[in-house]
Amino acid sequence: MRLSNPDFAGVRFVLPAWIPGSYMIRDFARNVLALNASCRGRPLEAVPLDKQSWCVTGAEDELLLEYRVYAWEDSVRAAHLDQSHAFFNGTSLFLRAEGREQEPCELELSPPAEAVWGRWRVATSLPPLEVDERGFGRYRAEDYWHLIDAPVEMGDHPEVAFEVRGVPHRLVFRGRCRFDGERLERDLQRICAAQADLFGELPLSRYHFLVSVAEEGYGGLEHRDSCALLCSRGDLPPPGMERPTEGYRRFLGLCSHEYFHLWNVKRIRPRRLAESLLEREAHTRLLWAFEGITSYYDDLMLVRSGAIGENEYLQLLAQTITRLLRTPGRRLQSVAESSFYAWTKFYKQDENAPNAIVSYYTKGALVALGLDVELRLRSDDRISLDDLMRRLWRRYGRGERPLAEGALQEEAEALLGAGLADFFDLAVTGTAELPLERWLAELGVELRTRAARNAEDLGGAVQGEGSDDTAGRRFWLGADWAQKGDFVELSRVFEGGPAQKAGLAAGDRLVAVEGIQATSANLERLLRSPPERGTVEVAAFRGDLLHSFQLRPETAPADTCELRLLPEEELDGARLARRRRWLGR
Repeated sequence: MRLSNPDFAGVRFVLPAWIPGSYMIRDFARNVLALNASCRGRPLEAVPLDKQSWCVTGAEDELLLEYRVYAWEDSVRAAHLDQSHAFFNGTSLFLRAEGREQEPCELELSPPAEAVWGRWRVATSLPPLEVDERGFGRYRAEDYWHLIDAPVEMGDHPEVAFEVRGVPHRLVFRGRCRFDGERLERDLQRICAAQADLFGELPLSRYHFLVSVAEEGYGGLEHRDSCALLCSRGDLPPPGMERPTEGYRRFLGLCSHEYFHLWNVKRIRPRRLAESLLEREAHTRLLWAFEGITSYYDDLMLVRSGAIGENEYLQLLAQTITRLLRTPGRRLQSVAESSFYAWTKFYKQDENAPNAIVSYYTKGALVALGLDVELRLRSDDRISLDDLMRRLWRRYGRGERPLAEGALQEEAEALLGAGLADFFDLAVTGTAELPLERWLAELGVELRTRAARNAEDLGGAVQGEGSDDTAGRRFWLGADWAQKGDFVELSRVFEGGPAQKAGLAAGDRLVAVEGIQATSANLERLLRSPPERGTVEVAAFRGDLLHSFQLRPETAPADTCELRLLPEEELDGARLARRRRWLGR
């Protein structure tokens, strides 16, 4: 790192403690090795000030910092280097010269010397200054914030390319994979174009999807002109695929989610995060809007673009509702509180998390659905959430003016010309159940709930009259478990469930039910036939002590959602037209 015209009194260098979008302290400075400072070959002392910052004094006209970084975290957040590729986020590598953040920066990427790496190419959204045919050379960033918001992938990787509104888009895949590139190109081009159409413009000159492919994995991190993704190998579309598989829908939803962040997070930004220097936590109550609204649109854009069908979309929406219904913490924590405590609760979950918190992604997406419906109803279908997002883009996104904590409600009310306090009190700051059945009915969709048939059952879309609520009746333990050696270990115990009422806790290892050895395969069957007394005796180890519990099995709760698209002949004209506009039909 080279700095011209440093301050003679000294320069403070800071490495970010976290990366925007991850909402969790990462302490990247722990990987910095052997930091040395010099001026024209003369060594200078770099004095550590705290865990992530150093001060250098005595430089005259130029200051050079040389340091190594241990790069072995194979994720979308940090840096990873081996003989197959190199990937990094700028937050994990680049020190910030305090007071010089707004100055232009240059980055030079040199190719590896080893012959085995000779086919490596560079993929990054940074504007090139002088690069070779493989992308190695000099790049320019507008300022430090631009520099750390443009991840880099280097390697010998397959690619897919397309254009949206004349802007080149590039998908780069790291890891062994085989996929239908034409299908990916067609579907993603339509999804990205649909989002650009929603906002009316595409505010960039290039975009990169940097995709890491593994046997199992899922996740993403948004950046200003790119995103870093992790997906399972089986989620990519195989050659000749006729209908989208569940895995492929998941991958398209991930791409759609991070792409929507181009507008909602990277340019329409919460003030609390926009003003942060990334050294310590920044708390905001708006993550439900930035992540939740994005989570609402990610799948909605799949159906609006034609990448999936209406029933496939309802399948995804039903699963989101099921996840909320299976979170007891929704009755304790609002999405505003979930947003505010993201650092200490949502991203530091323990075995009691489902009972104590609610996801601002999951519930936030359903709050966004409700806001969309309420705007449509209260305006006689003149405006929708689409209009609110365009308003936020024009007023905040274009000029990158950050959004204050109460501004979203104010902007929604100004657009509507009426108050929305009742909605925000219920859905955002309150913990009462969301009126999902009513909201969906206004869109011509019927919502039903039933008991889960098994642990993998998340509900979905149905046709006709739907499922029989009594079919597959099963008894409920009120806990998650897994086979661990000779024991069935409880990983989570849910508030108000039979296991908790009996005194069982997370970490308990079940040995037997009514004297019969318990396994993950027979546990539900053993609970299905309790003796006449109505309870079953459960033997379990807690630590190294054996305990006996009297558990009263209960019928599984109706926490599994099914959605049905009501036939057009059953809808009045207003609801039919509203549903068509909602789904982009």
